[in-house]
Amino acid sequence: MREMTEFGGLHAVVTGGSRGIGAAIAAALTHGGARVTILGRSQAALKARIAAGEAQSYIVTDVTNKFGLERAIGDIESKGAVDILVNNAGAAVSAPFARTSNEDFARMLDTNFMAPAIATRSVLAGMIERKFGRIVNICSTAALKGYPYISAYAASKHALLGLTRSLALELIKTGVTVNAVCPGFVDTDMVSDAARNIAAKTGRDIEVARAELIKMNPQGRLISPSEVADAVCFLARRTSGSITGTALTISGGEV
Repeated sequence: MREMTEFGGLHAVVTGGSRGIGAAIAAALTHGGARVTILGRSQAALKARIAAGEAQSYIVTDVTNKFGLERAIGDIESKGAVDILVNNAGAAVSAPFARTSNEDFARMLDTNFMAPAIATRSVLAGMIERKFGRIVNICSTAALKGYPYISAYAASKHALLGLTRSLALELIKTGVTVNAVCPGFVDTDMVSDAARNIAAKTGRDIEVARAELIKMNPQGRLISPSEVADAVCFLARRTSGSITGTALTISGGEV
């Protein structure tokens, strides 16, 4: 188990922290001694994480509501500096490019790119002033390579990785690091939804569809949320100050 003092005295904010990867990240940071605030859309799910001792506070917000997200981060900062920001909230849409609408592209960019950009901008001034900050963006192997039928999702994740690398260089002498974690298919509701979508469109059994996704990983398995959380904690440590602009890939050798 991670030492309880590893993140002692640090305040972390995790978007999309009520389930899946976000919940695992929040729990890992909490167990490492951080004070963790989670953001999400479901108050019941957020409360459940607090009750489980996996975070200390929460704010209900939709990250695609730009003004609501800015207000939420402002409220958090008014109660204490943000030292670690994990931009985890995300969404995916699957369709052939010809049937991917302008609205689909806008939704993917709003959720997967603009929300992290807005959240980062909201905490950045304080981090620079304190000469310390850790920003970790949850990207995807879809930020590193193409996949068929998810052009809007892949484009948004490529954009987020580009922001990560550019901002890391811009902040190179400030004490603030910016990194990305790029997992392959993770055992979460998003992968289950993808399997159901494939099954519905192809007429195949859902377990057959799930097996097709698992085959993308050369290790023949789904990544666990805790593996992604461990990678985030590695990048968020005080001693990881020389690691910035990195895309840490967790894909069983796929990328």
